[in-house]
Amino acid sequence: MSQTDKLAAYLGLCRKAGKLTLGVNAVQALRGGVYLLVADQNVAPNSRREIEKLQKKFGCPLIYISDLGEKAGAPMRMLAAVREEHLAQAITATCKE
Repeated sequence: MSQTDKLAAYLGLCRKAGKLTLGVNAVQALRGGVYLLVADQNVAPNSRREIEKLQKKFGCPLIYISDLGEKAGAPMRMLAAVREEHLAQAITATCKE
């Protein structure tokens, strides 16, 4: 299984479990419990700054991947917050491969 397939599978599991928040505005509304932020590598510069502020707010890792919306099953989304610790660790490990 390729890295892209693994990422899509993990993001799909998060979404089915109700532990994936998609979109910058939705993530901003969260109070905590975020273990990982996943952003699309093609995000606009202003959005990138906002995402980096969110990373500081939640104190969690931030990774950039290509085609986030397609992998998460929500086209045009530029940010996803993973709210499940073990899946966040699995996604991070997959990106380091």
